[in-house]
Amino acid sequence: MDYNKVRELATLCFVHYEFVPTRQTVSQVYYLEVLKRLREKVRRKRPELFASKSRILHHDNAPTHTALSVREFLATKQITVLEHPASSPDLAPIDFFLFPKIKEILKGRHFDDTDNIRKNTTAALKAFPQNQPQNCFEGWTRPWHRCIVSQWEYSESDHGGIQQ
Repeated sequence: MDYNKVRELATLCFVHYEFVPTRQTVSQVYYLEVLKRLREKVRRKRPELFASKSRILHHDNAPTHTALSVREFLATKQITVLEHPASSPDLAPIDFFLFPKIKEILKGRHFDDTDNIRKNTTAALKAFPQNQPQNCFEGWTRPWHRCIVSQWEYSESDHGGIQQ
């Protein structure tokens, strides 16, 4: 894996986000639709990246993400998937970076309904400084390197978590 390429792609972090509708199960069918919307957003917002096919997707090993239909879609669209080792939740930027940052911003506030939660979460995402995803991914490369060196026998206990 070319870590410089990962670093360059870190700015893609907030090209697209969406909220799962209430009572919606995230099935492989639903996730495929999300991936199609993501791909379209990349095409519109980052046409140079879309044209060069220099896209890397990282998601965990949830059954929805590893379903055959999802893998086939990603392969036909020439989207490289960065493998996620089992039992390593600290290697998922959404878990060690994004959720804690949003929680920090929203901590101690009361929301009357889900629309208010969505509105405030969206504002929190939009308020992130541009270099935040870049910094996140620069810190992410160290544990990934250890994971590769240990031939995927890596867990968060090996290093005590990612430092932000």
